Amino acid sequence: MTVTVVGAGLAGSECAWQLAKRGISVRLCEMKPARFSPAHHSEQFAELVCSNSLRGDELSNAVGLLKEEMRRLDSLILQSADHNRVAAGGALAVDREAFSREITDTLCTHPNISVVRGEVTEIPEGTVIIASGPLSSDAITGRITALCPDFNLHFFDAVAPIVTLESVDMEQAYFASRYGKGTADYVNCPLTMEEYNAFVRELVSAEEAEVHGFDDAGVFEGCMPVEVMARRGIDTLRYGPMKPVGLRNPRTGQEDYAVVQLRQDNRDGTLYNLVGFQTHLKWGEQRRVFSMIPALRSAEFVRYGVMHRNTYLNSPGLLDRYYRLISEPRIRFAGQMTGVEGYVESAASGLLVGIETAAELLGMEAVDFPQETAIGALSLYVSQESIGDFQPMNINFGIIRSLDRRVKGKRNKNMEISARSLQIMEDLREKKEVLRL
Repeated sequence: MTVTVVGAGLAGSECAWQLAKRGISVRLCEMKPARFSPAHHSEQFAELVCSNSLRGDELSNAVGLLKEEMRRLDSLILQSADHNRVAAGGALAVDREAFSREITDTLCTHPNISVVRGEVTEIPEGTVIIASGPLSSDAITGRITALCPDFNLHFFDAVAPIVTLESVDMEQAYFASRYGKGTADYVNCPLTMEEYNAFVRELVSAEEAEVHGFDDAGVFEGCMPVEVMARRGIDTLRYGPMKPVGLRNPRTGQEDYAVVQLRQDNRDGTLYNLVGFQTHLKWGEQRRVFSMIPALRSAEFVRYGVMHRNTYLNSPGLLDRYYRLISEPRIRFAGQMTGVEGYVESAASGLLVGIETAAELLGMEAVDFPQETAIGALSLYVSQESIGDFQPMNINFGIIRSLDRRVKGKRNKNMEISARSLQIMEDLREKKEVLRL
């Protein structure tokens, strides 16, 4: 009884772990280092190609609820994230290299997992979970397209640059977290009105790298390039990633006109990424324009921003709630290619597929995570045939079933929804045999 998992990203790694810990033999196929996608650089599993943040960690936040559900289901991704956390205020951010290395070591040494390095060009026989991601190779993409005629939906995603902390001019910057929340974990780089206006003027006219098929309308809103945002109006960035709200400059005691935040990117605190500054400008233009930010005038860029095309399935009517291909149920999918969006959501889909596949192979009752849970809400959104214009979706309280009573205050309501979801999760762990393995 062997399951083949294609791809060792966040979803594939989580899926392999959930299967293997339940005694299922796993053949985990990963094409790196024989071949890399345009966005991948490390040989390690579960590589974080964009931000190093897994977003908010509070239960009043839907992704905070999703992470807590996953922790209670022994998620490998959350174990490693918690072990390799770096300071980021109320967010869960990680040292990306240590995070991936721990996951790789855990899976490569597991007795039930056989790792196969090399590109998969055909869909394997038997039970298979395709978690090759939105940057799948042309060969496997062609095989998926043959199975799923509506496969070729896509959006464009971008990555933010990373700089060394020692190259940031701290005479022009200061440490703080927005609203004083938690510890002072972010480096804040302020701009005056004149500096901000000059920066935006150069940003919107800077030369972009060529990306085949890209236009502003095809970008995913959650990872919009900073130059695309800037073209929407002079103040767009001041109400977006450069908003100064909740920050007071300790040198002036006042709120700055605009602020660029830098977030710690590794455990040693030597590298920081530009928060919300995804971009597809040419590398020389990134250095020229971003160096207009006073604190970054002499910044050392260790990684520049890049853009890539993400492809995903038109999942409603194609996949069921277990992420199985309805026309050929032995084939399952996990990760961003199913239409879930975000690191945590991708891992959560792999977690569900791993658990439900194990239940099926072991002759146990399916869990059927309900819409009251974040994990269940995601799978039901992806498989809901009534959705017309299907688009990638982050977890949010809008897709989780509402309470049957009125609760005053948005935060209070969200906390009540989270409390209900976690109680349901505890009940499922008691009732469903597969969750006790």
